[in-house]
Amino acid sequence: MRYQIIHSTICRYDSPVTVCHYHAKLIPRRLPFQNCPWHEMTIRPEPLQRFVRQDAYGNATIYFEIEGAHEELEVISSSFVELEEFVLPASEKSPTWKQIRDQCDAERWTAGSSASEYVCPSPLIRTNEELRTYARDSFPAEMPILQGALDLNHRIYNDFTFDPTATNVATKIEEAWEKKRGVCQDYAQVMIACLRSLGLPARYVSGYLETQPPPGKEKLIGADASHAWLSVWCGEDLGWIDMDPTNDIMPSTRHVTLAWGRDFSDVSPLRGVTLGAGNQSILIAVDVMPQK
Repeated sequence: MRYQIIHSTICRYDSPVTVCHYHAKLIPRRLPFQNCPWHEMTIRPEPLQRFVRQDAYGNATIYFEIEGAHEELEVISSSFVELEEFVLPASEKSPTWKQIRDQCDAERWTAGSSASEYVCPSPLIRTNEELRTYARDSFPAEMPILQGALDLNHRIYNDFTFDPTATNVATKIEEAWEKKRGVCQDYAQVMIACLRSLGLPARYVSGYLETQPPPGKEKLIGADASHAWLSVWCGEDLGWIDMDPTNDIMPSTRHVTLAWGRDFSDVSPLRGVTLGAGNQSILIAVDVMPQK
């Protein structure tokens, strides 16, 4: 599957900004099943400088700096992405969840001990006994890790209600958990907290999901959106496996991966500081367009 993706962000300030420094994580990752042969970013006003680096998690990050009074910032990220079909592993043949938990406690360096970084608490995700109790229903003693994760994925999908008005980007999981409402960020972070509460590595993934219009309707420009899901470590043979609790599926060729980290704070598409902005409004439009 091939996609052209346009992600447009417009920031409008109440008062002129004289200096701004931003980091953008809008370049799709290169993965065994995902290739990004072309990407460009248009920034208005023109930055004084910009450069690309990798963060601690291997995400491509564009840093840019603008000097000079301006009342609006426009960032347009354009990408061409190719996705390949891949065979989903048999969930019942994966290692047990206790084997994965124990691999993360190894005293020497292994892939499992490296993945254990994603067991630790992070700025937006803390575990507690209530989340652990909820998670344990999906992970009896000898449950294969992937089978248990799929069950948890399904339960969160059923127990939560998608509600864009219930939370915001700064909402912590305790509030989302209490409300049992939220958006994809909340679904993903609650499931990550559940997995980490059992000592299982789970990381937050940001990207895009191709949306389908209702039957007989044309797809609206700007109707797609940024999306969030998670990956769970399933051992050295299987590696990281993606889960999408918002849609109760395992991501495949409709999910485009941008970045991953401990939680949303590590992968925010556009983050920065401004001098003299006052309040600001942000308009975001995303188009994920299949290509023949």
